[in-house]
Amino acid sequence: MSGLGELDRPETPAGPGAPGARGGVGPEQATSPATTSASDPEAAADRKPAAPRRGAADPVKALMHRHRELCERAVDPLEIAAGLEAHGITDRTATRFRHRDVFSLAEEMYARASRDGDAPPSAAPAAPRARADWALLTLLPGTLCAAAVAAVHLTHGQSRLFAAAAGTLAVALALRAALRRGPLSRPDRTAPGRATTWTTWLVAYALLGNGLLDGAVAGGPDSLPTGAADGPWPLTATPVLALALACAPAAWTAHLFTARARRKLAASRDLEDFAAAVRPLLLGIFALFLGVLTVLLTVCAAALDEPAPYAETLTLGALLFLARLLTAHGFAYAPAVVLTATATLQAAALAVVFTSRLPGCGLLAVPVETLVTTWGAGTVPTLACGVAALALLVHATRKLTRASAHAPPEPSR
Repeated sequence: MSGLGELDRPETPAGPGAPGARGGVGPEQATSPATTSASDPEAAADRKPAAPRRGAADPVKALMHRHRELCERAVDPLEIAAGLEAHGITDRTATRFRHRDVFSLAEEMYARASRDGDAPPSAAPAAPRARADWALLTLLPGTLCAAAVAAVHLTHGQSRLFAAAAGTLAVALALRAALRRGPLSRPDRTAPGRATTWTTWLVAYALLGNGLLDGAVAGGPDSLPTGAADGPWPLTATPVLALALACAPAAWTAHLFTARARRKLAASRDLEDFAAAVRPLLLGIFALFLGVLTVLLTVCAAALDEPAPYAETLTLGALLFLARLLTAHGFAYAPAVVLTATATLQAAALAVVFTSRLPGCGLLAVPVETLVTTWGAGTVPTLACGVAALALLVHATRKLTRASAHAPPEPSR
């Protein structure tokens, strides 16, 4: 471990411009101000330093004091490295503490905290293991959604309405329970927030939106949806059923990503090395989920005897998966903003079609009507969700390749 043998030996500054301990310099910028005269080594050896300041002579000690809480709760050097990186300390900053990178600096901080008794040594955190409770919970939304779709197809009239309402409620509760545990849960366990509201809108649009948009462009709709695929306001149950069934694969792929990223964090020696190793892992996990969703969509379309809207469902699935993956790793703001913008865009497409029926507003709906008549009603959600998913994918490659995104969760108090 680098730096352990030279902790209390002062080091000569690199030159006249090297920063000293004066002037309020923080711990990250502190260097050892004590110097040894090269022309008189014997006198320097006999001379005893008069109580040097701890923060200047031992910058690592000062850094440990500043991040005392992090050192106290850390159960592994990797957790300290992730915490330092989250506070803006980079490999370049670590060189000011006589270390080549953040990982080496974290190893010394962890060793000194354990040696001094500031933090009890414990076993290194292993990669998270799959648990039966969240594994079974992730199967509930797809199972209940399949039962609800079957009930809607087997009933008629008012019974169909009751079956649809009961099925929607059951699936919503099961999805809520599945997202509160396991690899897709929020780390802070807070309330779902506005992201859940807009996610519900996007799924509802996948079920009812295309039929409503087609009917609006044609001058309708003239009646409420009856639950039949060939009605005046048809339902498209295939995307919703495929997405509900994909809740389990999403949880398993997220678990696989977290476990592999923890292993790569242990094997990496600097932040750039870790980011380069995790980036292809993230893209591979994302492609794996889309592949499983494609298979589920094909099976659902064959079972329900409906066309499979691949582009619309895959873009929506990609958007929801990336949003949840970012949220589960503590980056909830960007997914909420992107989901809000996507749902607003879809709602605006419907609104302009109905608004164009007012006198003098006919030109408002020309772009949407052109898209619908040329490529179909599914073009609107495909474009909206596709652009949003691409934006979140770029954001995820920046955020989820940071060591701080994979720090072990703080123990509950």
